[in-house]
Amino acid sequence: MNTPLDLAAAFAAFDQTWSPRLAATVNDYDIRLARFAGEHVWHVHDDTDEFFLVVEGEIEIALREPEGERTVTLPRGSLFVVPRGTYHKPSSRHGAQVLLVEPTGTLSVGDDHEEVPDHVDVTTGHALEVSA
Repeated sequence: MNTPLDLAAAFAAFDQTWSPRLAATVNDYDIRLARFAGEHVWHVHDDTDEFFLVVEGEIEIALREPEGERTVTLPRGSLFVVPRGTYHKPSSRHGAQVLLVEPTGTLSVGDDHEEVPDHVDVTTGHALEVSA
């Protein structure tokens, strides 16, 4: 990517939820844009942390930690990192636009996950096609 990317235009270019788009690559990491609505699945990334930045809306991330389960709420402008090896389940009651950072090739449902419903796309990301 050698030109600026307008995030509003990028999010306007797709409407599928739980189907991340590849916005940029930084070294060996993908910058992904995703729309959240409803619930994802419980899943874990064994070898990588997962970075969430809420661009618009609000999300919740349920976490299964050694101390027990908890849920963090992220309003617009908030970021959170889910540590590697932590089972988590993102959701959004009213819809959200989220920027994610993960190593290139990371599967959207992690290394282990519950049964994946039809509304969740199992992918390493799709090309982002923004009209000029």
